[in-house]
Amino acid sequence: MKIFRYGAKGSEKAGVILNEKKYDVSEGNFQYNRDFFADIVNLERLQTYINEKGDTLKEIADDERIGTPLEAPSKILCVGLNFDDHVKETKLQQASEPIVFMKSVSAFNGPFDGITLPKFSVKSDWETEFAIVIGKKASYVTEEEALDHVFGYVLHNDVTEREFQIERGGTWDKGKGCDTFAPIGPFIATKDEFTDIDNLKIWLKLNGELMQDGNTSDFIYRVPKLISYLSHFMSLLPGDIISTGSPAGSGMGKSPQRFLKDGDIIEYGIDGLGSAKQVISAYQAL
Repeated sequence: MKIFRYGAKGSEKAGVILNEKKYDVSEGNFQYNRDFFADIVNLERLQTYINEKGDTLKEIADDERIGTPLEAPSKILCVGLNFDDHVKETKLQQASEPIVFMKSVSAFNGPFDGITLPKFSVKSDWETEFAIVIGKKASYVTEEEALDHVFGYVLHNDVTEREFQIERGGTWDKGKGCDTFAPIGPFIATKDEFTDIDNLKIWLKLNGELMQDGNTSDFIYRVPKLISYLSHFMSLLPGDIISTGSPAGSGMGKSPQRFLKDGDIIEYGIDGLGSAKQVISAYQAL
C-alpha cells in the first residue's frame, strides 16, 4: 500500500494511492502518526475501510498540495557515507562503523514545497536518499529481527549546507538540520510493496541535468544492519525515519563544485518511491 497526506500545511488529511490515483481516507479517522505506525492492526483497518468504501472513495484532485506523508516523527536519523563512490567524491574519511547524525524535526518539509537557503549559506547541496519508516518500536534488535520493525520506505532529500557541516567544525547536524532541509515523500510505500530493496535506482536532476545516478545495491551498510545498529544506542519509535545515505553525484563532489542557488530546480526519485521536486529560494527575513 502507498499512503500520503494532502492539503494545507499543518492541516493535512490522510490519503491512499490505488492504481496510480489518489484517494481521501480521512473520513475513516486515519492519521498517519506514531500511534498509526505502532500497530499493524491500523494498516489492516485501513485496508478494510478501503474495501468497504469501494467506488465511493473520494478521488483527490491533481492540483492539491501533497504534504509530508506522516506527521513529524520523534526523530530523523541519517547515515553518512554509506556509498563507496560518495566517500571517494567527498574525500571524507569512512569510519569503521556507520556515521550517524540527526536532522531536526523543524527541517521536515513536503516533497514539492520549496527549499529555503539558510542565511549566509554558500554551499548548500543535494543528496537523494532511501529512507526507512519504523513500525513497531525497536530496541536492541538483531539484524534478523530488524525488518519486523519496518513499516515502509520513503523518499528523502538530505539537503546539506557543506560549509556549516564540514568547514566550521564540530558535528554535522548544523549543516543538516536547517529549516526545509528534510523534504520527505511523496508517499510511504509499505514494505510488502518491494521484493528487493537492495536493487533500486536512485537519481537526481539539477535544472534538468542528471547529477545522481546510483543504486541501493551499492550500500556499504544495508537496511537490517542499520536498524539493528541504531537500536543499540536509542529506541527507534513508530514513525521514526532512518535515511540510509546517498550515492555519488552531490555538488561538493563535482569538479568544479556546484551548489544550490536561488531559482534552481531539483527533481529526484527512487524506484518504487516516486519522485519529488523543489524550487530553491534565497533566504528572506520575515
